[in-house]
Amino acid sequence: MASNLLGYFSNDIGIDLGTANTLVYVKDKGVVLREPSVVALDTNTRKVRAVGDDAKRMLGRTPGNITAIRPMKDGVIADFDVTEAMLRYFIGKARIHTLRIPPRVVIAIPSGITEVERRAVKDSASRAGAREVITIPEPMAAAIGVGLPIDEPAANMIVDIGGGTTEIAIISLAGVVFSKSVRVAGDELDSAIVNYMKRAYNLLIGERTAEEIKMRIGSAYPLDEEIDMEVKGRDSVAGLPKTIHITSQEIRDALADTISAIVDAVRATLERCPPELSADLVDRGFVLAGGGSLIRGIDRLLSDKTGLPVTVAEDPLSAVANGTGAVLNDINWLLQNV
Repeated sequence: MASNLLGYFSNDIGIDLGTANTLVYVKDKGVVLREPSVVALDTNTRKVRAVGDDAKRMLGRTPGNITAIRPMKDGVIADFDVTEAMLRYFIGKARIHTLRIPPRVVIAIPSGITEVERRAVKDSASRAGAREVITIPEPMAAAIGVGLPIDEPAANMIVDIGGGTTEIAIISLAGVVFSKSVRVAGDELDSAIVNYMKRAYNLLIGERTAEEIKMRIGSAYPLDEEIDMEVKGRDSVAGLPKTIHITSQEIRDALADTISAIVDAVRATLERCPPELSADLVDRGFVLAGGGSLIRGIDRLLSDKTGLPVTVAEDPLSAVANGTGAVLNDINWLLQNV
């Protein structure tokens, strides 16, 4: 019986359907696809022209009849039809050289979404070619993906800073004791940089440039040695191309309010933790996952603000996808949640 079940599930996939990036995990193969959650559409025909990496290269650079959009916003579906097309493309691309049986799909979703939003995710995946769709809370998937011992009768805390949402959860005995989802994450950080450049330098930049600035010199905590970079954009007054130099300290100041909102959400979660589990966290601390955890010094800032040990996951970008993969390998979990 077990061998039959293993064969039945061997074509199944896990999806981290993120606001910024989508990762696909294929059972027994690991993460096989990691591409931006971007779709390029022909505005006249609504025909999909490109998806993923190809579409992201078009952001801000398309002719009038083509628009590059992100169908996910704040971790939920903003455009149902486009999300379906995107999922169909990713599922098809990830299943090259696999069986033609429609896959069972495990999708990680933000813990704070409504039942209607959850149903929209399941419907999109079903229409994109999944034979069955199982959803798992994103922080639970992240905790599993980073290897936290969630089955133990002790507190395990995860903070997953993604593109659209920051997911925070305290888990014990394989259940979520308390979770908090705030729609403040990587996209808000990018927006803060865009607004700062416009306000301080009258320089208009796009989201791709803002993301590059964030990754190259963004920080949440003072650096031992501040760094700088050259930024190109358009002068909002003269209307001409313009180049400036900015420092990591400036960007840290620009990001301060948004990062403070994430810190406040972490503290609010800790305040709701039962006393016995709080005692566990004094020694265990918590783990950071998601792209936002790669911002320099955010672990040190959170440790300072909470007084707890903070660890950045070994592969924070793949944490949620790896968690869906671990669920795929747990036949009992799948059978209980179909």
